[in-house]
Amino acid sequence: MNTQASEKLSVIEKIGYSLGDLAANLIFQTLVTFLSYFYTDIYGIPAASAAFIIGTVGMIGAFGFTPLMGIIADRTHTRWGKFRPWVLWTSIPFGVIALLTFSTPNLSIDQKVTYALITYAALLAVYAANNLPYAALSGVLTSNMEERNSLSAYRFVAVMIAQFVIQVLLLPLMLILGHGDKAAGFKNTMMLFSIVGVACFLITFFTTRERVVPIEEKKNGILQDLTDCGKNFPWIIMLVVTVLVFITLALKGGLYIYYFKYYLNEPALAAFLQNVGFNSFISGLNHTLTSIGLTEFQWPKDAPTSANSLFNACGIIMMIVGIGFSKKLADKYGKRNVYGISLFISTLFVLALDFFPSDTIGMIFISQILHGFFYGIGIPILWAMIADVADYSEWKNNRRATAIIFSAMLIGLKAGLTFGGSMGAGLLAHYGYDASLAVQNTATAEGIKAGVSVYASIPFFVSCGLLFFYNINKSMETKIETELNARRNAVRK
Repeated sequence: MNTQASEKLSVIEKIGYSLGDLAANLIFQTLVTFLSYFYTDIYGIPAASAAFIIGTVGMIGAFGFTPLMGIIADRTHTRWGKFRPWVLWTSIPFGVIALLTFSTPNLSIDQKVTYALITYAALLAVYAANNLPYAALSGVLTSNMEERNSLSAYRFVAVMIAQFVIQVLLLPLMLILGHGDKAAGFKNTMMLFSIVGVACFLITFFTTRERVVPIEEKKNGILQDLTDCGKNFPWIIMLVVTVLVFITLALKGGLYIYYFKYYLNEPALAAFLQNVGFNSFISGLNHTLTSIGLTEFQWPKDAPTSANSLFNACGIIMMIVGIGFSKKLADKYGKRNVYGISLFISTLFVLALDFFPSDTIGMIFISQILHGFFYGIGIPILWAMIADVADYSEWKNNRRATAIIFSAMLIGLKAGLTFGGSMGAGLLAHYGYDASLAVQNTATAEGIKAGVSVYASIPFFVSCGLLFFYNINKSMETKIETELNARRNAVRK
């Protein structure tokens, strides 16, 4: 293994690494955005049962599978390194189990609930075995913090591409691949994602190398690793922040489809799509496709679904634009400061949705565009901060335990996904949502609006407050990098 830890990464390696997150996020973004909808409206599971499944299994995944995988990964020793082999070993199981999770076997209601429990648990288990080592891998590709900022930017462009595919193109793909049958469409779409995902994971494995090696590779006990984490205050802060961030992402992401379908005014949505030229664009696209002998692009015909997809597309595109500013700002002002400010400003535009009437579609889209830009600035920084926390642990304790440190991110991600997803399903049940009704009552519609605005903004605001207690600022980043490299170079001489 190359011990030149500060070596710069090639563009090929950055792209190769980022494809692993594209693969994982084809599944993860589907869970965040459509799992509740899939369970309630496609598979016919009651909303309360869906909330129970997402909540119970998610907690087991967050606080069971993830820390266990962190312990295992840190004790993995192969000729390929600690973390790379897990990306290889889990690639095919990940694809197969994702396909089973979004399949709809013809069962009774109780059997459907059982099937959903089993497949969702299996998916979260293989996700932990794949994504925690993958995340930890970013901390051992290089110790150069500016290179980590660059790597995170590449990585999250890939994430945004996956998010764009899911939030904008999944429903059209579902219609195309299912020939109008939504259940078959979900299954066939997930089969396509699984094939693409396996290929991306293999590319990640073959294009990356682990370079960062702790000064002394001694075998630490599990208790010692956990004790180090308990004393690592930045790790604790990042764990809580990550939980809160993913609560908001899962909550608003899972409820947007209901927000457009049941709260926003449908004639106003239709008029907006017409006025901004969206309908003309789709018509022109289909004319072009049919003129060269291809079939039409089967975009959803109803205004709420089309507007929801366009809304998501605007946000994702602006997130990608924001990511472009991330590295330079983080290099100059430090990760903590840039992340906290960008998260705070972006949250204001989430909260703003509570003040817009159901027919002010233009203002709602402007709010989403501004939210996307400012949130995008911070997206790569959150993950780069976790790599810094691993360095902080080695700097302070002379013990790295990279995967255990990175388990904070995966625990937070899964716990946030669980709380946010189950909260969304729980809010639907609390406000009387009935999937059989074409029009929900006023209390349900208002509850959905509160879910994507007020409820969703609270965890983001709390996260901003917690960052005041995160002590790895720009000057400490530089100090840690300089002193660790000096230690490693002294040992190697």
